[in-house]
Amino acid sequence: MRNCNVLLFFCILFIIIACKQRDINYDESKVPEYTLPDPLITGSGIQVKTPEEWYSVRRPEILSLFENNVYGRVPQENIKVEHEIISINNHFMNDLATMKQIAIYFMSGKDTLGLHLLLFVPNASPKPVPAFLGLNFAGNHTVHPDTGIIITDAWVRNDKDCGISDNKATDVSRGCQSGRWPLEMILSRGYALATAYYGEIDPDFDDGFSNGIHPLFYKDGQKRPTPDEWGSISAWAWGLSRVLDYLGEDTDIDSRRVAVIGHSRLGKTALWAGAEDTRFAMIISNNSGCGGAALSKREYGETVRSINTDFPHWFCDNFKKYNNRVNRLPVDQHELIALIAPRPVYVASAQEDQWADPKGEFLSCYYARPLYELLKTAGLPVENMPEINQPVLSGTIGYHIRSGKHDITAWDWQQYLDFADLHLK
Repeated sequence: MRNCNVLLFFCILFIIIACKQRDINYDESKVPEYTLPDPLITGSGIQVKTPEEWYSVRRPEILSLFENNVYGRVPQENIKVEHEIISINNHFMNDLATMKQIAIYFMSGKDTLGLHLLLFVPNASPKPVPAFLGLNFAGNHTVHPDTGIIITDAWVRNDKDCGISDNKATDVSRGCQSGRWPLEMILSRGYALATAYYGEIDPDFDDGFSNGIHPLFYKDGQKRPTPDEWGSISAWAWGLSRVLDYLGEDTDIDSRRVAVIGHSRLGKTALWAGAEDTRFAMIISNNSGCGGAALSKREYGETVRSINTDFPHWFCDNFKKYNNRVNRLPVDQHELIALIAPRPVYVASAQEDQWADPKGEFLSCYYARPLYELLKTAGLPVENMPEINQPVLSGTIGYHIRSGKHDITAWDWQQYLDFADLHLK
């Protein structure tokens, strides 16, 4: 009997490992055949021929499909929001910029959640200025080593490179991710930069949504979101929109010219924020992969099953229904790009980041092009994936694949600034 139990154990282990391995495909010849939904065909089979039909029928239809099956809808709740300016430094970086720190409070009943916004405004530029807005991974104090920047007291993912342990941020981590935020480059080009720590909106670990913003929306007796309600990515996107609300009140910022940007999981967030909130003037996705810019049905690199297994809190519970039948998913990510049209969107990949499926990211841009053309914009101006480090900037959809790994670099930012100069100035 003992031998049988041991044999059964190893059989189960083999099945688990085999299933996991099937999730990881880096061979283009093994990409399954798939059929993408047509963003210009309604659910009832009618061809969309005019912008009016897109805005009145098909766009709401696709948005609802993403809400109910992927990211989750934001539940309706009367949330009170207040802003408080914590500090202003008019002489930041030798007078290059003004640095502001603003607390944004979300209140529901007796519960309050605070989010700290860090804003840098170039002093030399005529006001109001265009801005980039993006969430950061480890706290505002990691963006720049200035000792005046508030250290978050929220849960932070441990990071040896940043000196973060016990899920607590300290002085040691000041400026540890400044390479991802080339402030001097951004400010000298005439753009403001706004950032906030995503973990203050919803900590990035699975605890059944008992922390972060979600409980402020629960009905009496509710313990977690319903299967079609928001996961963490949708919550982070909601937070970006609340920051945009504040930027609309700041006279230094032109809130009609705000580009939302994100890397990796926050690239997924930026795309969803841009799809939901049409006030964002430009959307930038850096190495966003599955659930971001990459086509789900290609099942290359990270898949729907693997992302829902490794990060079960990112998407709504309904998304898990497609773990083993992604071919039945009623939407794919080219339609997420289409929801952004006709606004400019930039998608970036990295050569060594095969987990994020660079080709799948490019194809989403390519298959969104007909919608951009329907709305009388250039869309993606190329037929084929460009060479490494050869950015495509001339269309309303921009794209590049650079050499290197999964990261956001100064070279990436250079392309985003050049693209922004074409569309935000």
